[in-house]
Amino acid sequence: MTLIKSISGIRGTIGGELGDNLTPIDVVKFASSYGQWLKENKPGKKLTVVIGRDARISGDMVNSLIESSLLSVGIDVINIGLATTPTTEMAVTGKRADGGIIITASHNPAQWNALKLLNDKGEFINAEQGERLLQIAEENSYKFVEIDDIGVVVERCSYDNEHIEAVLAMDHIDIAKIKARKFKVVVDAVNSVGGTIIPELLRRLGVEVVELNCEPTGHFAHIPEPIPENLTEIAALVPQVNADFGIVVDPDVDRLALVNPDGTMFGEEYTLVAVADYLLSKVKGNTVSNLSSSRALADITEKHGGSYSASAVGEVNVVAEMRATNAIVGGEGNGGIIYPALHAGRDALVGVAFMLSFLAEENVTLLELKSRYPKYHISKNKIELTPAIDVDDVLAKMKVKYANEKVNDIDGVKIDFPTEWVHLRKSNTEPIIRIYSESKDEAAAEALAAKIIKDIKDICNI
Repeated sequence: MTLIKSISGIRGTIGGELGDNLTPIDVVKFASSYGQWLKENKPGKKLTVVIGRDARISGDMVNSLIESSLLSVGIDVINIGLATTPTTEMAVTGKRADGGIIITASHNPAQWNALKLLNDKGEFINAEQGERLLQIAEENSYKFVEIDDIGVVVERCSYDNEHIEAVLAMDHIDIAKIKARKFKVVVDAVNSVGGTIIPELLRRLGVEVVELNCEPTGHFAHIPEPIPENLTEIAALVPQVNADFGIVVDPDVDRLALVNPDGTMFGEEYTLVAVADYLLSKVKGNTVSNLSSSRALADITEKHGGSYSASAVGEVNVVAEMRATNAIVGGEGNGGIIYPALHAGRDALVGVAFMLSFLAEENVTLLELKSRYPKYHISKNKIELTPAIDVDDVLAKMKVKYANEKVNDIDGVKIDFPTEWVHLRKSNTEPIIRIYSESKDEAAAEALAAKIIKDIKDICNI
């Protein structure tokens, strides 16, 4: 059982021991601390916070705890109920709120949940702000208000329609061409909030939708991370129903994976690559992804005359680098698309709309589109952490071992070899060391990962 406090929010397994898991007491503590932090930053102002949640089983309970905690520290609430992460982000600015809390553990299994914390721009709070919030929590320095100052629930509403309308109104979305293609698409939403909003977006674009695991019960039909080994059901269904392609989202709908018409994977790394290719063909500009993302984005960006930059892992870091480089599109290699002209957060709806426009404009299949791109393969591995493993020591020793190569240590250790790379870092969301390696094909990427894992095990004597 686990409780993780990081740049990605407060995340843990439900139940168990106080302070070691995400218990009701921990939820109240961190929600109240967030409210206190907001009040410190906007003294004397009556504050409002948006709450949205994914469909996981513990969501209703956690939502009640958070709502009551915010009211008890004197903050008003707009509760948008079942909502994607990007929907909640957009609701913060759309409702002119002072912050937001998203109740979701993203790709983690059903026993997990989390509080993802937003500022008044609908963006994740940064590391410095997070440190102050954690200090408030550790010191129990949040204060509950007296009876006359208790907050109120201003509104209970959905924000799905506003989100969909904003996506449809984006530049470079050719609705007429999409409708003319008469696409047929299978959607796997792993029984969470994507099961309502993604099909609705598609139907408004004239797409025939085949729903798979779209009822938002929270009882996930498969492991929710949208990676190939978890997507065998949709991989079989897409060719069976003669669909043009398949769409897979994670429980909070900030990641987009695509399935080719033959049931093979388009590759979640290539979602961002394809969207960037489409947008850069319309507007000259720069791109950003994190250190664990494919080189293919850099290749495509340079082809269009733009400049590519890499950031530390974490959406807030990608957004900061995008602002610094004036990037027009960016994201993460897990299928997360950030299009700042709409909002500065990963958004699967944005990716769906741009991909449909791209395919319609080019009049190609998803397989034909994939064949245009540089052929890289990423191997994603991990080592479970134990108390005996000193991650910082491991990373420092790996940096020394490969000192003759190009090494980047802004986030863990990334080692760039001439034709391949490996990135080692402690996860923000799970008690593991992530080991991502990329090379020219699957065998080479797996071989590089195996070599690095052996190095780590030798260093740790495990």
